[in-house]
Amino acid sequence: MKTTVVAVINQKGGTGKTTTTINLGSAISKSGKKVLLIDLDPQSNLSYSLAIPGSNGTLADVFLGAKNLKDILVEKDGLWVAPGSNDLVDIEISLVSEKSRESFLKNILSDTKGFDYVLIDCPPSLSVLTLNALTAAHEVLIPLQMEVLTLQGLDQITKTVDRVKKAFNSKLKVKGIVVVMFDMRRKLSLEVLHYLQENVEEKIFKSQIRLNVKLAEAPSFGKSILDYDPNSNGAKDYQALSEEFLSSD
Repeated sequence: MKTTVVAVINQKGGTGKTTTTINLGSAISKSGKKVLLIDLDPQSNLSYSLAIPGSNGTLADVFLGAKNLKDILVEKDGLWVAPGSNDLVDIEISLVSEKSRESFLKNILSDTKGFDYVLIDCPPSLSVLTLNALTAAHEVLIPLQMEVLTLQGLDQITKTVDRVKKAFNSKLKVKGIVVVMFDMRRKLSLEVLHYLQENVEEKIFKSQIRLNVKLAEAPSFGKSILDYDPNSNGAKDYQALSEEFLSSD
């Protein structure tokens, strides 16, 4: 079985990165694929949003060599999750002085068998942990809000991906851009989207994730939007995105 590893990145916080990792992963899982979510963010928002305990260990323990990845995996609503923790802050500091510091996660994932997709929720920074994700990944998915500063952030992300591709991972590619928190009633949102469509080379998924109250509520119940309210616009949008995502492989 071929496993596709996807790094979900945006160096800005609050951009729908964790929401996209969880809900795209859930939608792909419900299509019959086996999906693993990696919570690489020291803030552990993904683990919190799915009510995943770290009682069997976390990703930090795996980086330290105290646990194997399979030892810490937790199954939730058809998804498998490698929980994160605040200890990843210390891991990041310690990695700076290590040889081949960019390859730790790639080596960890090399033992992972039986998954169709691994989605990595990256920290909101272009850090050593994010470098690990990009070195381990086959593809990059970029959630973007339609704001003016989005354009500057996208440029930083694509330059980082290019550098990683040249230095560590020649097969890395940008899978595409996901428009999130989209409000078509806002003139600025439409203007930024039009600008992106006209000026960026990267694929922009046609399936847009609309602003949706239910999406914001779902983490409080420890569920993906597809399990919390499958009839909501948020669930429909991520279902559509998953179909487009899978058909573009």
